[in-house]
Amino acid sequence: MRNPRNERLSSDIDSPGAERTCILSGRKAAREDLVRLAISPDGMVLPDIHARAPGRGAWIGVDRTTLEKAVAKGKLKGALARAYKGASMSIPEDLAERIETGLARALADRLGLELKSGKLLMGSDRIAQNAREGKVAWLGHAADASQDGSRKLDQAWRVGRDLEGTGLQGTRLPLDREALSVALGRDNVVHLALSDSGAARRVESLLERLLHFRGLAPPLSGATENENGDGPARAAVPVTTPDLGRAQN
Repeated sequence: MRNPRNERLSSDIDSPGAERTCILSGRKAAREDLVRLAISPDGMVLPDIHARAPGRGAWIGVDRTTLEKAVAKGKLKGALARAYKGASMSIPEDLAERIETGLARALADRLGLELKSGKLLMGSDRIAQNAREGKVAWLGHAADASQDGSRKLDQAWRVGRDLEGTGLQGTRLPLDREALSVALGRDNVVHLALSDSGAARRVESLLERLLHFRGLAPPLSGATENENGDGPARAAVPVTTPDLGRAQN
């Protein structure tokens, strides 16, 4: 990524937790809840999922449907021109796909890191035992997991947390078993659990961002909107197996 001509390196990638403004909607939210765009050395606007590229960045917090409309109507180009003060750039036609793939990769990578740290549990029997013993902080199911298998683990989790009779259940992930298996280097990964609350927060943060971009979650929590802002449109997006190898950081 590069810095537009005559621009100082910006500090928009510093200060985790600080608010940023979506250039399309005017909404403000924590930078961890938005997606940063940066310009590559050849002038291509690309997603900077982990917000690490140097130089001036532009932030978006709308869902995929809204972004694709903004690209088609030229609204994103105009917003970026203002953000980058007229710097030469080009917007790839598949920008929305690159963002979604990058977000899915970030989630998969985080799950892989939690696995390496010993905080991620796999296998129905192992998860059920730990859940009943109150050792599960977060429970997740692949998008194509069976309802019966998910219900049994949900029930074990409620028992372990002394929440029987409540609606507590595991999260249906926007990744199917094939994507999870590839990401974690295991065969037939259907159910996941985290034994640590900190790990659960890290995973949930990335999961919420992906679901929001897919239009499958409410507007970002804590987001505020300026007087001229437009709320992002929401549309159901089918769950598919992402090509995790195409992620752009």
